[in-house]
Amino acid sequence: MTGLIVLAVDDEAPALDELAFLLNRNGAVDQVLTASDATSALRELADHRVDGVFLDISMPALSGMELAGVLAKYADPPPVVFVTAHDDRAVEAFGVGAVDYLLKPLREDQLTRAVERIAAHERPRPDESVGDDAVIPVESGGVTSLVRRDAISWVEAVGDYARLHTDTGSHLVRVTLSTLESRWQTAGFARVHRSYLVNLPMVVGLRSAGASTMVRVKANGVSQAVELPVSRRQVRELKDRLVRDPMRTIRSGGPASSGS
Repeated sequence: MTGLIVLAVDDEAPALDELAFLLNRNGAVDQVLTASDATSALRELADHRVDGVFLDISMPALSGMELAGVLAKYADPPPVVFVTAHDDRAVEAFGVGAVDYLLKPLREDQLTRAVERIAAHERPRPDESVGDDAVIPVESGGVTSLVRRDAISWVEAVGDYARLHTDTGSHLVRVTLSTLESRWQTAGFARVHRSYLVNLPMVVGLRSAGASTMVRVKANGVSQAVELPVSRRQVRELKDRLVRDPMRTIRSGGPASSGS
């Protein structure tokens, strides 16, 4: 069996170091990721599929309890173990789905039992769902917000980042377009150009412009559409997916028009 990948989150460096040290000593744990606050934790979760999160409660900005509430909204939420000095928050912790509640100072036998509970926690295999990120955490001005993937109209490559375009604005996230293409293909997204990924349910038509083809995508509700270029090698595949993609048919009521 492959060892577990876990994330340890604590804003106090000595406590985080101790927790990471004890987790690394556990034979069932293969890798320990660390974060000093909720925003850093969300970044780690966006980049890695972890098997469990060990989480402090008292943290600045977003508390551990609030972060656990955010994680509970994920399509495939990781099991959470609280590691805290507070002995009066256990009921609240289990109310947000925690699998264990450990009090500081940590005892290694308690941590071992918590790791065993994480290992026993049933989660869907990655290929049994459309992905781990039906809700994407995005940061702007020090505030972390959640964006639903099905609200994204198209995605634009910005170097090693990607810009998610929605009805309410755009959001820059630290992930490449190629990564999103592979992760979101089964969720109804299609690569139409080296710089663009489109959400098929948001496509309202195709337009020929001489030798070029443009795809028209919903933007700002139904009153406007943005036109994005389609590379020549992607035209046939895009047309085929627009006709046969069941998610697009269900959400938009039918296949896209090829007219203007």
